[in-house]
Amino acid sequence: LTLARVKDLPLVAKTLAQGFLHGIHHSTQKGTGVEFSQYRSYEPGDALSKIDWKLFARSDKYFVREAQRESNINVWLVIDASLSMLQRSEFSRKSKKQHATKTAPQAWHKLDYARTLLATISYLAHQQGDAVGMLALSSDKTHFLPAYGGGQHWRKVLLQLAKVSSGGVFPPVQSLQNQLAHLQHNSLVIVVSDFYQNNQEITEFMRKLNPAKTDVVAVQVECDDEINFPYQGQIRFEDLESKKQVLVAAKDVKSTYLVAREDFNQQLATQLKQLQIHHVRANIDQPLNNTLHHFLTTRQRKR
Repeated sequence: LTLARVKDLPLVAKTLAQGFLHGIHHSTQKGTGVEFSQYRSYEPGDALSKIDWKLFARSDKYFVREAQRESNINVWLVIDASLSMLQRSEFSRKSKKQHATKTAPQAWHKLDYARTLLATISYLAHQQGDAVGMLALSSDKTHFLPAYGGGQHWRKVLLQLAKVSSGGVFPPVQSLQNQLAHLQHNSLVIVVSDFYQNNQEITEFMRKLNPAKTDVVAVQVECDDEINFPYQGQIRFEDLESKKQVLVAAKDVKSTYLVAREDFNQQLATQLKQLQIHHVRANIDQPLNNTLHHFLTTRQRKR
């Protein structure tokens, strides 16, 4: 939560990335230079010059620095910037004693979580020499940067992520043909969304990506309030996108809501599996490191 208040995305990304420098994509070409990839245990026959002596001084163990050549992969960061991404947990936090003081930091909403997660992944990709591009989508505004490598371009990506604001709904796929053309070849595409959609546009957007040439990961963001339904008494709900409101008694609708939500999650998981898309669920009220660890370890198992 402290990190959520930091406006310097490069600092946040680098801080969160510590411990995760195994990265999200490995080239099959290993070399002696270009970009640092990872440490591995020393093995007989390794050149002594490859041993990281500073790490040895700290750990009393021998580790070899491995480097990999540029992989020519394009890592695309796609963020749903519709209004529903402004949701955050309010009631769940109020029920926790440690958040009862007035000085407790405010929970971040889904959009802040998404931009911080993608900024961190972009740092990992940048460290490996991968080209990084970004696409933020809403009916109000589209942010687009082509995929390039280098530190200067990486900072441009972070600047664009910081500028993204929520508005409207997810745009029609027909209006995204130019952007889709960039994402459909030799790419790792990471889509972060809550996947609340009346018109199935997000699913259709991912369907347009060619699974034979594009590796797609769907990160479904959710919060404690919508997972646990902690509401009591009379409560008025508002759809952030349509502004439609409904007044209900929490105890009368809780069980129906939880069943409907489970059905929604099962249907989404089935759709993504049929599209050969890797599905990751991320609770924004849990440490972001949890999502990073799950994401990277599952990526390693897939490789």
